[in-house]
Amino acid sequence: MNKSGKLIEKSFVVAAVFCAALTILVFVFMMIMSLPLFKGGLFFSLIKSPWNPEKGVFGIYPMLIGTGLIVLLSLCWAFPICLGSSALISVIAPPAFSNFFKKIIQMMTGIPTVIYGFVGVFLLVPFIREMFEAGTGMNILSASLMLAMVISPTMIIIFTESFQNIPPSYTAAVDALGGSAVQKLIYVILPCSWRGILSGLTLSLGRAMGDTLIALMLAGNAVAVPDSIFDSARALTSHIALVIAADFDSNEFRSIFTCGLVLYTFTTLLIVLVRFLGKESLKDK
Repeated sequence: MNKSGKLIEKSFVVAAVFCAALTILVFVFMMIMSLPLFKGGLFFSLIKSPWNPEKGVFGIYPMLIGTGLIVLLSLCWAFPICLGSSALISVIAPPAFSNFFKKIIQMMTGIPTVIYGFVGVFLLVPFIREMFEAGTGMNILSASLMLAMVISPTMIIIFTESFQNIPPSYTAAVDALGGSAVQKLIYVILPCSWRGILSGLTLSLGRAMGDTLIALMLAGNAVAVPDSIFDSARALTSHIALVIAADFDSNEFRSIFTCGLVLYTFTTLLIVLVRFLGKESLKDK
């Protein structure tokens, strides 16, 4: 290897080490800021307590429930649509239409989240309000529907790549037997792509968990535990943004680091799961 190649290799190593160190420093910073909560035995208490600042209670339980409902519902709305879109791109549609549709999906990944939020506020929220007569229309349903649109491009791209990585000999065998495109999809592509599908779901789940603007703009930001999808709710990310905007030195402020640690831990577990699935896929090949 020549000198330029060694220099490039060292640059990549330095960049990787820097990124890893930065991630660890973020975790250490949150741990340091949360130490008073751990020492006082408040950390786990905050996870299961309500949010009631007037009584000095700064629990994040309502935000945990709100986040879970918004994220899980968004995956429920997005998954069948994304799976069908990926099948259309990879198997069913003609090549010209597939390439055009794929470019549209790739373009959607570059649209800022705040644009989706504005569309939701001015189009989706009034529709939900009039259709279901559900208060202001800013509720879990509205937030989950728009969040499903935000995560769909990522999910479609991952599903599509997983479908296209199937060995050509497998699909050629179906063609040789006279199988249709739908039979090829059901009996060969989907069973062989389950790890890729699970990886797409996992990464989209992390994307949905980390989104701030959609929940902030559309969910209503109520700090009570929601009883239905037509109730307003506040997500963990929105809660962090709102508290930081109003406070910097109080127990209320320190409680948001509980939110940060929960999000950080959950995201880390998702990344580990995706890495594990990727290694298993390489072993199978």
